[in-house]
Amino acid sequence: MSTFITLEGPEGSGKSTQICRLIRRLESHGIRSVQTREPGGTSIGDQVRSILMDLANKAMDPTTEILLFSASRAQHVHEFIKPLLEQGIVVVSDRYYHSTLAYQGYGHGLDLDTLQQITRFATGGLDPDLILLLDVPSKAGLHRRRTDGNWNRLDDYTLAFHQRVRQGYLTMAADDPRHWAVIDASRSLDEVEEAIWQVVSEKLGL
Repeated sequence: MSTFITLEGPEGSGKSTQICRLIRRLESHGIRSVQTREPGGTSIGDQVRSILMDLANKAMDPTTEILLFSASRAQHVHEFIKPLLEQGIVVVSDRYYHSTLAYQGYGHGLDLDTLQQITRFATGGLDPDLILLLDVPSKAGLHRRRTDGNWNRLDDYTLAFHQRVRQGYLTMAADDPRHWAVIDASRSLDEVEEAIWQVVSEKLGL
């Protein structure tokens, strides 16, 4: 069963927590699965991640940002994701290229067609089979991030930026309902987990 699932969403939507829960559910059903994240997922990608997330790099231009994300993504796809999918393993990633479209496209206002071309080159055309959008209002999500101690350079953008990102996600989900599922992430952890499992189990035919 080769399936590529990604979790997307604004800051503080709980993706990392829910990926761990989803992996446990999959494994309890005897499904081989691995979790990963972007940027990162490989030794090279993690080095790029440290540059992208460092608050000391606030002067980074959005064009630099997209190219660094894409460099990390290219390594991630070719070294990690594709080989696992070829082995029939379910791969669950905390973010993928839709984050680029949401943050650098809708957030920063970079040209979406150009971002799509760069992304297609970086990924070799690998698309997710299912995209779970964990949606939470921007103010609430940023409050969660401030209290969990993981504040980074991307979190530090303005509230208006994060609101554009969220709207970008909702727009992409509305444009492609066959691949996207919107999950209300403002609910309890258990409720969000169950909503995710309902979608994933249906996708996998469990």
